[in-house]
Amino acid sequence: MVKVRKRGEEVRRFILERVEQHPSDIGRVAADHFGVSRQAVNKHLAALVEQSALLAQGSTRNRNYRLAPLVEWRKTLVLGPSLAEDVVWHDYLTNPLGQLPDNVLGIWHYAFTEMFNNVLDHSSASTATLRLTKTAAGTDLLLLDDGVGIFRKIQHALGLLDERHAVLELAKGKFTTDPNRHTGEGIFFASRMLDKFVILSGGVYFSHEHGKDWDWILEQEDPSVGTAVFMRLQNHTARTTKSVFDQFTSEDLAFTKTVVPVRLAQYGDESLVSRSQAKRLLARIDRFRVVILDFQAVEAIGPSFADEIFRVFQGQHPEIALTSINATPDVLAMIERARAAMQSRLL
Repeated sequence: MVKVRKRGEEVRRFILERVEQHPSDIGRVAADHFGVSRQAVNKHLAALVEQSALLAQGSTRNRNYRLAPLVEWRKTLVLGPSLAEDVVWHDYLTNPLGQLPDNVLGIWHYAFTEMFNNVLDHSSASTATLRLTKTAAGTDLLLLDDGVGIFRKIQHALGLLDERHAVLELAKGKFTTDPNRHTGEGIFFASRMLDKFVILSGGVYFSHEHGKDWDWILEQEDPSVGTAVFMRLQNHTARTTKSVFDQFTSEDLAFTKTVVPVRLAQYGDESLVSRSQAKRLLARIDRFRVVILDFQAVEAIGPSFADEIFRVFQGQHPEIALTSINATPDVLAMIERARAAMQSRLL
């Protein structure tokens, strides 16, 4: 009897964790996974609907399911010098977040306070709006401000030609427009602690998802005002702030390792062929001891691009461990060609 009840809990948790990816066929997916009949799974679906954990739409044959929000909360704050991120966290967010495992609350505490502090110190915004939606499976938090826009501010601070170049700087980590007050680590670590992290500002949309080794950007036709930061996290993830910090820090807790998504250095159908593109990619990475260049979604690179990175830069910075991942055979060939040229020069 206990085993039957335990299996039922497993089936319902499986449904809740995957229904967003399979709204129309979650019954079949669950039945295949557990090796049970569709009728058995339908009983669990009906129970979850009755418990208000799921919402069902459509006829029996074409029924779709989605997670029912347990909490929907919104708050707009007027920003001023007396407002602090830790006060907003304790006074406003802890109640709608509710009972969550300590590690999950720890991630939310870090991610929210880092992002809200950026709004207070960098955005020049007058208001900020928080929107939280919590379901049985996970929690979404949206932070909106009416400020100057994060990518535009970075573009101006670095003298970049394009807002899209700012995304690449954020992806590397250790960037801030106010180094006297900030380390520039908040966005890098928050984006890797959460299941999904999105920044929309101006005409640029930046996204990082857990389990994927790359970030991506899109341009939108209608530029937005200010900055929107969207954060998502499962309510029962085993991830911790420490486990994420440990991936990118050394024994002395210094932030010494970064993964640079090479794809962010190209736009649209642009090919990565020039030394100027390589120099854009390499900007500021001499601040790290270990640099991993992620070539996910990069089909090919030119000889000058590869030479600038793997011969010129590596020769100038032998103390940096520079490696690559997710490279196609064509990309690997160019990398090896540049490395061979550097080795022959040393002989």
